Amino acid sequence: MAIPLPRFLLFLLVFACAGGPAIASDILIFDGQRTPTIYVAPQADSLIWWAARDLAADLSQMAGRKIAVETADTADRSATGIYVYEAPAGEFPAGSWENFTIRAQDNNLHVRGSDLRGTVYGIFDLAERLGVSPWKWWADVTPLPRESLTLELPDDGLAEGPSVKYRGIFLNDEDWGLQPWAANTFEPETGDIGPKTYEKIFQLLLRLKANTIWPAMHPSTRAFFSIPGNREMAERYHIFVGSSHAEPMLRNNVDEWDHDRYGEYNFQTNADTILNYWRQRVIETRADNYLYTVGMRGIHDSGMEGDATVEERVALLDTIISAQRRMLADEKGVAAESVPQVFVSYKEVLDLYDAGLKVPDDITLMWTDDNYGYIRRLSEGAERERGGGSGVYYHLSYWGRPHDYLWLSSTQPGLIWYEMQRAYANGTRDIWIANVGDIKPAEYNMEFFLDLAWDVEAIGRDEIDQHLLDWAGREFGGFGAPEIAALLREFYRLAMLRKPEFMGWSQTEPTTETRPAAFTSANGDELQRRIDAYRDLYAQSRDIAALLPIARRDAYFELVDYPVRGAALLNQVYGYATQASRANDPIHQDSLQQAARTAHEEISVLTNYYNDVLAGGKWNGMIDYRSRGLPVFDLPDFRDDASTAPSPATTSAPLPLPVAAYTTAEAPDTFHWETIPGLGYGGEALTLFPLEIAHFAEHPFVEYTFEVDEPGDYTIEVRCLPTHANDYGHALGVSVDGQETTDYRLNTRGRSEAWKQGVLGNHIPVKHEVSVSEPGTHTLRLSVNQTGIVIDQIGVYPVGYPEFYELRR
Repeated sequence: MAIPLPRFLLFLLVFACAGGPAIASDILIFDGQRTPTIYVAPQADSLIWWAARDLAADLSQMAGRKIAVETADTADRSATGIYVYEAPAGEFPAGSWENFTIRAQDNNLHVRGSDLRGTVYGIFDLAERLGVSPWKWWADVTPLPRESLTLELPDDGLAEGPSVKYRGIFLNDEDWGLQPWAANTFEPETGDIGPKTYEKIFQLLLRLKANTIWPAMHPSTRAFFSIPGNREMAERYHIFVGSSHAEPMLRNNVDEWDHDRYGEYNFQTNADTILNYWRQRVIETRADNYLYTVGMRGIHDSGMEGDATVEERVALLDTIISAQRRMLADEKGVAAESVPQVFVSYKEVLDLYDAGLKVPDDITLMWTDDNYGYIRRLSEGAERERGGGSGVYYHLSYWGRPHDYLWLSSTQPGLIWYEMQRAYANGTRDIWIANVGDIKPAEYNMEFFLDLAWDVEAIGRDEIDQHLLDWAGREFGGFGAPEIAALLREFYRLAMLRKPEFMGWSQTEPTTETRPAAFTSANGDELQRRIDAYRDLYAQSRDIAALLPIARRDAYFELVDYPVRGAALLNQVYGYATQASRANDPIHQDSLQQAARTAHEEISVLTNYYNDVLAGGKWNGMIDYRSRGLPVFDLPDFRDDASTAPSPATTSAPLPLPVAAYTTAEAPDTFHWETIPGLGYGGEALTLFPLEIAHFAEHPFVEYTFEVDEPGDYTIEVRCLPTHANDYGHALGVSVDGQETTDYRLNTRGRSEAWKQGVLGNHIPVKHEVSVSEPGTHTLRLSVNQTGIVIDQIGVYPVGYPEFYELRR
């Protein structure tokens, strides 16, 4: 995102600087008398012409009169206007990739790009600085009329370029949203996600300064390359096409591997057929805008077929990758080292890599998160020196165990910031891909991720919330931006303790039945507190919507209101159903169950509005809150559940120790402790900076003081985010009043039950019991053995305190 909030609210003047120096703080774009002309070099690529005309259309809509786009030689600047061109060689440093500048000069505004995409990014950066949302089509944030428009430009102009080379998205689990919407509403002539849909997606990517797509590939969708026009559309928009961890050599095995025709997808027994199958795709993709995933897994999201030991699989993968590289060299007529290749270490493939697989130096190692936003592995030591560098595949949406989260996008931006900053600090700078599901309703998280990929330094540790505020200002102007940002901050914070899709306390693969919520009546009635928190969000969202101009209400419903109210309602469904199960009075039980039923029915009403009414039915089929039909989306009735005895009600609560309130902090060398506002359920979390992987002989520590009124046995509970260490060795040390430190391991291997509970609740609890002989002030020391450990919340309570789920702030 390009602009800080004041620029949105300034809303702009005119283009001509009438004499004097061409450097100015405010450059007038248009007013009631004057409008600019946009000039494009005659030899410019059609993509630059498209972007320039798109900008002109937006300015025309804002000005209420036509903004012309004309041909002009960039050497002839006699006419006043906006000049857009791909700079000649030598104007940018050699090797500049997708850079652009925006400068005022000689009464003109100049948008220069170091290359084709850089020029297009410059055009769309200018559009955004003039108040045009990248989501103008995808979220109906149409440009609004202005009497005048001004660009706020630094005196020396703007110069930008990407932090990460390949930046993009993976369309995935599209069965209940993007695919049926495209097939039945937007592109029925294709009956699938075809070139008309991909054109809109590619335009969105360019507006967000992204350049890479992993196309949709589920069984509901025909393979990208099998639909006429898809490949050509990617080439027209100069978008790099790659493929997921399960699709080597750009092959969508789910749709393209025909068992009857080809036999088993087993390289041990069917190598020639598989190699020919891959070769055909390489022949079809001889243009330069393709990234090849190398290696092999199963047909879909599974391990390689065939019986083999780990050592045999390592050797087999080595053989496969060597064959794939020979194929690329043969068919493209260049050295394999010059063809972009990616090795994705997803799930069992990471185990094979750790078992000794040697990946050629020029191939990009693509690390992955654990599907829940916590990156499992990053480059360390010699891996940092690889020619191919490294990348990250990151999930903002997921289908799988322990539970899907396909409906709403509620990953906390602070978590995205922390994990991607940590990745970048450890050399992951070559490719970032986010699994965004159906794109909608993941708009903000997708943009936040791609903004980091474009300029990782633009969003600082203490600017996460500001980014959200700026975004709300751009989308909704002065109409409640601070209130919208605060609403969404709380929406994301509440989901850190439990995503809406996880409120049934059920799991999948295998699918289990829903259970009453683990929130209790203890701890000051944490269950009622959660219901109330979401009811407040619901009411706030409705109040904001009522104040918005009609022209912004569709956008608000898509970007804010539906996700917030949907999350609130599903929490109410399980909150009230759980309360009904614990109530003793049958009449009260029935009343609570009816409240759950009412909330459940309203989710259907909101979803039907989204699909059938919103924007005149434009998004019909895009939202299905019952994706995969999991039990969490059914109306629960726990009244006959004998396991739900009421927990003892308490008005007291554990003593919270704010993580920022440490009295002492020590760390070696250049390391230091910092909080990250906007991260964690506590609202800010504490970790070591810088974020490079480091192990410590002398453990860094922080100390806190706390008071108890009487001697006795106490539990110190520390909740850490479930982050991962390369060596699975994260450990938190706990000591009270100088006693011997107890180290608690925070990591497990694989999909253990501890890991499942950790990602479902976004915390790993450490419970340290201590006997306190005297009332008064005591000292707690927390120490860490390496970087990457994030302390979210700390609480103190007597041993034997009733079980609870929420450690309050």
